Amino acid sequence: MANRDVLLSVEALTTVFDLPSGTVPAVDDVSFEIQRGQTLGLVGESGSGKSVTAFSIMRLVQPPGRIRSGRIGFRGRDLLQLSEREMCAIRGADISLIFQEPMTALNPVFTIGDQLREALLVHSKATRRDARTKAVELLEAVKMPGAASRVDDYPHQLSGGMRQRVLIAMAIACRPALVIADEPTTALDVTIQAQILDLLREMKTAFDLSLLLITHDLGVIAETADHVAVMYAGRIVEYGPVREVFQQPMHPYTRGLLASLPTGKPGSRLSAIEGTVPMLGALPPGCAFNPRCPDRFDRCTTAPPADYVVGAERTAKCYLHESRAPSPERADGPR
Repeated sequence: MANRDVLLSVEALTTVFDLPSGTVPAVDDVSFEIQRGQTLGLVGESGSGKSVTAFSIMRLVQPPGRIRSGRIGFRGRDLLQLSEREMCAIRGADISLIFQEPMTALNPVFTIGDQLREALLVHSKATRRDARTKAVELLEAVKMPGAASRVDDYPHQLSGGMRQRVLIAMAIACRPALVIADEPTTALDVTIQAQILDLLREMKTAFDLSLLLITHDLGVIAETADHVAVMYAGRIVEYGPVREVFQQPMHPYTRGLLASLPTGKPGSRLSAIEGTVPMLGALPPGCAFNPRCPDRFDRCTTAPPADYVVGAERTAKCYLHESRAPSPERADGPR
């Protein structure tokens, strides 16, 4: 019987790009679940496949990219089996996406009020007569200073933090069940980042949202998420409750990420993971992390490791745990 508390279930999702050099997997056999009212943090270096995962869930992957296989279950329906018209009805109304860069996500030739009104009208959440009033209410909900006057501003007239608030207002306009936030604080200074994160937490509570938070910032995940999925080279290499993963990481990549955080001690050297993330079309044999891994041994170059159960609700793709049983092939353990 399906777990009624599961809102989103991603099973064995594989998204590829058809390039002249061949077919390259950007998301490779990824599985995870998001419970109602919970936040899942998806973390990893740039190029690890986090944003492609988000676009795959929304079915917004553009050619030469395509979803090759998998299942994306949402409220009992497989999103990959829906028509584009059915999917359009879900985008914005049931699942919203907060884009990484608000200046490119917002249309520069329309006021922010026009863009908020469009979101409401498309999904029949307001009439033309009251759409402006609701747009102002949305801006007030995200704590936009001077919301009543800002509604007639164009995106270029707003600061980066204000534009991000507009995107959050658009995301919650139709009271969706799930919000996907793709690096929502990347281009903002530290003070504004903290304000936006506080706002996301408040909106999550106020509107009973589930949240998929995508970032490369482990501090953001520690403050915001219930569970974390660590992604590397298109695969989820470790998964578990945030506190447990951060206190006792079970994958060498996760340990490297945590060790690279500044300690704040004067004179201490920053630790770094040697090497770089491999090109997705030229992954090394075996575990994709093995060329950078301080714990690698011969087994690591033979084949990609399976998920090994390393604790309650915890898995890690690492041969260091090969004595443990691999996790069963099902959607309740990320892959």
